[in-house]
Amino acid sequence: MQDMNIRPQERIFRGVASSDGVVIAKAYVFAPWPGEDGFRLPERAIREDEVAGELRRLSDAIARTRQQIQQAQRDLVGKGATRQARILDVQLLTLDDQTFLNEVAAHVRAEKRNVDVVFYNVARKYVMAFSEISDDYMRERAADVRDVLRRVLHNLIGYEHPSLAELDERVVVVAHDLSPSDTAGMHREHVVGMVTETGGPTSHTSIMARALRIPSVVGVASVTEAVHDGDPLIVDGQTGVIIIHPTPERIAEYERKIEEGMKYQALLDTLRDLPAETKDGHAVRLLANIELPDEVPIALAHGAEGIGLYRTEFFFMNREGLPTEDEQFEAYAAVARQCGGKSVVIRTLDLGGDKFVSSLKIPREMNPFLGWRAIRLCLERTDIFKTQLRAILRASAEGNVRVMFPMVSTVQEVISARELIDEAMEELRAEGKAFNENIEVGAMIEIPSAALTADQIALHVDFFSIGTNDLIQYTLAVDRVNEKTAHLYDPLNLAVLRLMATVAHIAHRGDTQTDDVLLAGEPLFRLRRRTSPKRIPVAVCGEVAGNPLLAYLLVGLGIDELSTAAPAISRNKQLVRAISHEEARAIALQALQMDNSQEVRALIVRHLPRLEKVITPAAQ
Repeated sequence: MQDMNIRPQERIFRGVASSDGVVIAKAYVFAPWPGEDGFRLPERAIREDEVAGELRRLSDAIARTRQQIQQAQRDLVGKGATRQARILDVQLLTLDDQTFLNEVAAHVRAEKRNVDVVFYNVARKYVMAFSEISDDYMRERAADVRDVLRRVLHNLIGYEHPSLAELDERVVVVAHDLSPSDTAGMHREHVVGMVTETGGPTSHTSIMARALRIPSVVGVASVTEAVHDGDPLIVDGQTGVIIIHPTPERIAEYERKIEEGMKYQALLDTLRDLPAETKDGHAVRLLANIELPDEVPIALAHGAEGIGLYRTEFFFMNREGLPTEDEQFEAYAAVARQCGGKSVVIRTLDLGGDKFVSSLKIPREMNPFLGWRAIRLCLERTDIFKTQLRAILRASAEGNVRVMFPMVSTVQEVISARELIDEAMEELRAEGKAFNENIEVGAMIEIPSAALTADQIALHVDFFSIGTNDLIQYTLAVDRVNEKTAHLYDPLNLAVLRLMATVAHIAHRGDTQTDDVLLAGEPLFRLRRRTSPKRIPVAVCGEVAGNPLLAYLLVGLGIDELSTAAPAISRNKQLVRAISHEEARAIALQALQMDNSQEVRALIVRHLPRLEKVITPAAQ
C-alpha cells in the first residue's frame, strides 16, 4: 500500500520566458477542446428537404460564434488590452470566408450528410493546410483559424466550452495552448500565472500575459502530462523555469524573490514625482504609449510627462462601420483633458500590415508589411484621413495635442499630409470650430528611406519619433515575429544604431551647420539646411525604449524622449537619474565604431550603473 505521507518529487521544466515575474500557486489544467484523436460526431443522412435547415443551423452557429468573439473583444478592451482584442479580428474575418462556407454548403448538398460532420471535415482540412505552411508566423496564426472553427463546431453540437472567467481562486493556468478568446474573460486576480506547451515570445499567450503583467512561460514540452489540477507550482517568468511540487526550501527561496520584487517596485514608486534628469543635469522626457483614453490615469500614475504615442487604430477596429468625426473628437479630447497641459501625440491611422478593418476591405497582399498601409492608405482614402484630421484638430483646442504621421517613407508623403491638414483647417475655420492654429506636426521614422532623408523631412515637421519595432525589421530585412529569424532581430546592430544616431544628429542641427556626407574623402551629398536654426526633438516609441540596457544607449545617442508602456516609465526614471549624460554620450560614440552587437552589449553592461534590478535577465 502506497504511503500517503510520501511527498511528490520536485520536478523542473524549462521553456521560454515570455512575461516577467514570479508566482507560487496551484495548477489549473485547462483542456477546452475535445481531443483530436478519437473525436467522433454522430453522422446521419439527410433528405433534400432537410438541406436548407442544416445550412440554417450553420448560419445560426456562426452568428453565435461572432457574438462570443465580439464579447471576448469587449472583455479585452475593458482590461486595457486593446492590441490583444485586435488579434480576434482574424477570427472574425475567418467567419466571413465565403470560400470556406460555400465549400461546406456544397458538400452538404452533394453528400446529404448532417452539417456537423461536413463542417468538421472541411475545417480539419483547412487547419491542416495552415499548419503545414513553412512560415512560423503563419503557422502561429493557424491557431486563430483552429480556434474559431472549433467554436463554430461546438455551437453546432451544443458543446459547453469551459471558461477561465469562472475561476474563483488564485491559480496558474496550464494548457497545451491558449487562444485569445480563452484568455479574454479571465480575471487577473484569479489567473496569476500561465504556462503553455506551445508558443513563443510572439504567441497570443505571451502577448496577453505581458499586457496583464502575469508571469508566463511558454514552449514547455509535455507539461500538461506532468501537471495535475491542484499541484503546487512555481512559475519564474524571468528565467523560463517551471517547478512542480517545489520543496519547502525552494518555496522559501522564491518567496524571498517575490518580496524583493515588491520592495523594488515600492522603491520605483518613490521616484514618480522626481525629475527625469541625469546626474549632470540633462533632462530626458519620459512619456507613455496608449491606445485608449482609459489608460491615461495609469500612465500618469507611473509618472508619465505626457503621451508620446496615442495609437488610434482602435476606433476603426472591432466595429461594424467607420467612426464618425464626433466619436473620434470625443476620444481624443478626453485624453487631452486628462493630461492637462502635458503633450499628447496622436498618431494617425496605422492600418494594414497585421491590423485590418473589415469595413475598409483592405485587399489581401503577399507582403502586407510592405504594402498598402498607414500613411499610404490614408493618402488614397482621403475621406477617412480628412475626417480623422478634423477630429484631431478640434481636440487640439482642448489641450496640448500634437499630430504624427506613421510609416513615412518619402518627404512628399509628409507634404501631401500637411496639405490635407491645411484643407481641414480651412474647413473648420469656415464652420467656426476651434482648433490650435499652431498645432505641431511630426513624422515617425521607421523606414530606412525616411532616416536617410531626415534632413528633407525635417523641413516640414516639428518633431521626430523613431519607431524602432519597424525600423529594425525593415533595416535588417528580418520578420520580427518569425521564430526562425528572431535571433537576427537585433536592436544593437550597427546599421540600426547608425540610423538612429543620424536622425538625432539631423534633428539637432542648427542653421549655421552644413554637413557633407563623404565617400572616399569626396563630398557625396550635402544635408539639407533648414531656413531657421530650430532644433527639433527626437523620441523613441518602440519597445527598445522600455529596455534599460538599450535606453541607456538611446540617451547617449541623443534621443530626447523615451515613450514606453506605463510600467517601464519608473524603471527608466531610475536609470536616467543614476547615469551621467556625458558618459552615456562617450559610450554611444564607442558603440558606433564597434564590429558587432555582442561587443556593444558588453560595453554597455560594463558601464551601466549596477542598480538593483535595473538590468533584468531579459535585458541581458
